[in-house]
Amino acid sequence: MRVAAPIKLTPKEKTQLETVAKARSSSLRLRERAAIVLLAAAGYENQAIARRLRQDVMKVGRWRKRYAEGGMAAIVKDKTRPGRIPPLAKALRKEIIRQTVEEKPLGATHWSRSLMAAQLGVSASSVGRIWASAGLKPHRLKSFKLSNDPNFEEKLDDIIGLYLHPPEHALVLSCDEKSQIQALDRTQPGLPLKKGAVKR
Repeated sequence: MRVAAPIKLTPKEKTQLETVAKARSSSLRLRERAAIVLLAAAGYENQAIARRLRQDVMKVGRWRKRYAEGGMAAIVKDKTRPGRIPPLAKALRKEIIRQTVEEKPLGATHWSRSLMAAQLGVSASSVGRIWASAGLKPHRLKSFKLSNDPNFEEKLDDIIGLYLHPPEHALVLSCDEKSQIQALDRTQPGLPLKKGAVKR
């Protein structure tokens, strides 16, 4: 059989608890806790206190014990509760960022949240949060083409001039890549993925 924690109050502690228990400025929770402690100090058992205050007996026992262990400070504030998901270790966060920036997954062009999660044994949402905090967007790609033709500017001027000042009675058409043809290799190396910038 459990024995309830004995409560012995000094006159100062009793006065403080009585003030808190009656003060309208005190929260309802704190008034309830102060009342529990005062009745416990008066010699009441937990079940009797629970009946008198119409509270759960487990709750009465919990606040009685906390006051016995930590005094007034222990009933003023609730104990901090850790989050359900513990934060990832710094080393693991760094490894996620390193692999995202420096490596490619096998058989894919870039990392997805699920691929990275499976690779390192974390949740996909954790990967997403780390990418967001690091400003990484591996699913996005920005492409560009630089010409090494020495006459590029002259040709560019001709094309832009044609758009701005087409010949009279002429039809100007613009054509892009043919849909059936796809360039699989690039002539220039891409710029890597980094914080705040997509892979280009």
